Amino acid sequence: MSHKLSTTCTFVMAALLGNSALAADKVIQKDENDIETLIITASPLERSVLQSTTPVSILSGDELEKNQAATLGETLKSVPGVNSTYFGPVSSSPIIRGLDGPRVKVVQNGMDSSDASRVGPDHVTTNEASTATQIEVLRGPSTLLFGSGAIGGVVNVVDNRLPKTRQDETSGRVSALYDSVSNERTVSTDINGGSGNFAWHLDAFKRKTDDYDVPEFALEDGDIVDTIDNSDIDSQGYTFGAGWIGDDVTVSLAYGRLETDYGIPGHSHDDHEHEDEEDEDHDEEDHDEDEHEEEEEVFARMKQDRFQSVVDWKNISGFFNELHWHNTYTDYQHSEIEEGEVGTTFKNDTLESRLWAKHKATGGWEGVVGLHYTDSEFSAEGEEAFTPSTDSTHTALFILEEKTVGDFLWQLGGRVERVSHKPDNDFFITSDVDANFKELSYTASSASAGFVYSVSDNQSLAVNYAFSERAPSSSEIFSNGLHISTSTYEVGAGYDLIIDDSDPDDVEFTVVQSSDAVDKEISNNLDITYRVQGDNLQANFSVFYNQVDNYLFQQNTGLEFHDHEEEELEEEDHEEEEHDEEEGTPVYVFNQQDAVIYGFEADVDWHFSENLRLSGFTDFTRAKLTDSDDDNDNLPRIPPMRVGAELHWEQDNWHAELGATHYAKQDKIADFETETDGYTIVSASFNYYVPLGGNDLTLYVKGNNLTDELGKVHSSFIKDVAPLPGRSFVVGAKYNF
Repeated sequence: MSHKLSTTCTFVMAALLGNSALAADKVIQKDENDIETLIITASPLERSVLQSTTPVSILSGDELEKNQAATLGETLKSVPGVNSTYFGPVSSSPIIRGLDGPRVKVVQNGMDSSDASRVGPDHVTTNEASTATQIEVLRGPSTLLFGSGAIGGVVNVVDNRLPKTRQDETSGRVSALYDSVSNERTVSTDINGGSGNFAWHLDAFKRKTDDYDVPEFALEDGDIVDTIDNSDIDSQGYTFGAGWIGDDVTVSLAYGRLETDYGIPGHSHDDHEHEDEEDEDHDEEDHDEDEHEEEEEVFARMKQDRFQSVVDWKNISGFFNELHWHNTYTDYQHSEIEEGEVGTTFKNDTLESRLWAKHKATGGWEGVVGLHYTDSEFSAEGEEAFTPSTDSTHTALFILEEKTVGDFLWQLGGRVERVSHKPDNDFFITSDVDANFKELSYTASSASAGFVYSVSDNQSLAVNYAFSERAPSSSEIFSNGLHISTSTYEVGAGYDLIIDDSDPDDVEFTVVQSSDAVDKEISNNLDITYRVQGDNLQANFSVFYNQVDNYLFQQNTGLEFHDHEEEELEEEDHEEEEHDEEEGTPVYVFNQQDAVIYGFEADVDWHFSENLRLSGFTDFTRAKLTDSDDDNDNLPRIPPMRVGAELHWEQDNWHAELGATHYAKQDKIADFETETDGYTIVSASFNYYVPLGGNDLTLYVKGNNLTDELGKVHSSFIKDVAPLPGRSFVVGAKYNF
């Protein structure tokens, strides 16, 4: 690994030192954007990427189209520092610098997505990349505007659903693609129009896939598979927005609907094999029906209604010159369905409101002050529910200030947030656990200080220190029970495990309410970023060090849960048959210990000529416990180091790319984890741009995993039964008008 690190650093430094030898005219190819023009909409001060004290990446235009996938995590996995939870291609959330779950805030136009993707990796995010205009990734603590939980970073999916500019004519885009690996068919449209002060927006998409193909590999039981059963998707959605755009006041409203049915991989294979043995005498028609039922044995049905509003008031006289009021109401429902019956239904009704004002320069300082309120009514209903319904509220005050002094842009900020969780203790009446939780409240404070120093006209150094306190989420505290989709038994940090190992062949455990409080996480993070934006060179290099006290993480205990009631019923039904002892469900518990997380990210985009350019990136994260009583101090499911490069060629209306990304072996593993071998994914794409008067049409073909490499995602709970897709070819078209 040290050799790879040395090679990467040498490559980056050579690019930086070679900047003076490049040509004088800036070249922008069709698949890239001028970073100087990209504004971070998630920032209330509307700064560019180059003016940010923390590392920021933005996907937009053809780059976003090229990376588009069915899930948000897979769409962003090529961004430096970003990986994915990868619960198969059906559900995948972003991991930023080894942190996921509630530590990564996923927002839509700056407001929380309010789904259940932070509760478990099998829960799909409700953000659609095919209708987005850009996706912003803020790496490192971004807690001041979005909430104390975002100590890992923020992903902001931006679209036009809330019109903010006048539209004199109708414009938009229509796109379609086909992917051979899963027989995916996706179509989407984004249309904007208006007249005078009135503007409107409409977008819609439809996606349908079959089970996806993988390189042939052997399961633990020796069976050979090349298709992952129960990994299909059927999803559709639409959004309508309208706004009145005045000279000083803008008022916009939007409504969006999303519906998705998707299979849960990792369940159907064993049962399929068992059914084949029982039903081998059935006729072919009955067998086909049984097989279809087995493929749908565990699947999820999600739907969401989302209402958003924006009131922007500018050119105000007095100390404050701008006022902004953003609101969102989300009605979310996610059902886990097993053998045709609903096991658990998760619901999340969320009201979020953010009011902030920008003040005039005072002593050279410009900034914003605001209030942020969120009320979330989360419930889990059904026989398989593993967490109590909980009403959570967040109330916060935040401030962000900036001042330019010579070559330094200084940024300071702070946030104080009150978080409360009120669980419904009726959940425990029918539970095996005797628990009665009172309302839990936390006060979480955050502060940051940083600067951007202009080393020269095209080079800058950014340094940022952030202190962040994160209140634990309700699921991290109260979860207790069997989660059918992930095939795990989850135990929250609000409980203790009492283990009876008097019989080594039959270790049993009981769960009791803990007498200890679940503490806040306390993060101290340092980010240093060096940027170069030359005429023909763009490069970024970041290092970070994050010390987290009371770090909450989900760990495999090595214990197994057995449903004795179900086993007794099976014995009655099959008392004359011989059965091998079935494996139980692994028990995962939320532990809390101090940890350190550190690493780096680097990316380079170097134009050799008007026709040829080379881009590359690398990232590395190391995460370990600092107060472990065990010899093994590694945190679980931390992504390995990556190194990637891509060669771009462009001539007239033609554009081609050839790239490869190497994922290193991950052998820094926690207890009960297994090592993950390294692998290299090779890809290529070819675009042809067809000018059509004032409009344009893009035709493209892509080849993914061209060498048909078997790749297992170390951060995935189901890496050994659902590897990455095999070789695939994508054909598509995008029409802008």
